[in-house]
Amino acid sequence: MERLQKLLSAAGLCSRRTAEAWIAAGRVTVNGETAVLGQSADPAADRILVDGRPLPAAPAQTLLLYKPRGVVTTLSDEKGRPTVLSLLPPDLPRLYPVGRLDYFSEGLLLMTNDGALTQRLTHPGAETEKVYELWVSGFAPGSEALLRRPIALDGVRIRPPKVRLLWQQDGVARLEVTIHEGKNRQIRRMCEAAKLTVTRLKRIREGPICLGDLKPGQWRDLTAAELAALYETKAL
Repeated sequence: MERLQKLLSAAGLCSRRTAEAWIAAGRVTVNGETAVLGQSADPAADRILVDGRPLPAAPAQTLLLYKPRGVVTTLSDEKGRPTVLSLLPPDLPRLYPVGRLDYFSEGLLLMTNDGALTQRLTHPGAETEKVYELWVSGFAPGSEALLRRPIALDGVRIRPPKVRLLWQQDGVARLEVTIHEGKNRQIRRMCEAAKLTVTRLKRIREGPICLGDLKPGQWRDLTAAELAALYETKAL
């Protein structure tokens, strides 16, 4: 649910202040009833008309966000924790996260209102590589081999991940891990099975899209070339 003035503004019809004036003048209806100031609606479920005409669809937009640790990958949170939506300007169209990063993880997160792209990237048959940089404790010689083992998660045997040791000293290590699935807390569960404790986890690439030099909380629109590359990602 969103305030009507925000929905009208996001649809590109007018500014929020002008939208409030239109609502006050009785030019906006929701499900056949004249709207009132302060009213909220769901554009996916409610019929919203301005001067008898439906709202135009919001233009497709896809952006790359560096999700910080301590932020949830949802649009709202019953515990009052900051959400990824709170990191974006309020005048953007309503965008939805593609996949998830848990509360304690950070890094690359795609946000979009392009349903076809979301379905393509999250389809179980998609072969989208996801690359993570992680810091672990409890590391010992042979830990990489344990992490490379193809284990079963949620009753499904995952593909063997690619593991590259970047640095290690006194039981602490930094690794680069590449996976293809998107199981809930997959990297952390893989590390638990290998007797490793994750102290930091950052996603740095998803398919052809790289996090680059973005800082936590920063975002940017994807380029036309990046969007084209995403649509070329193999999916069944």
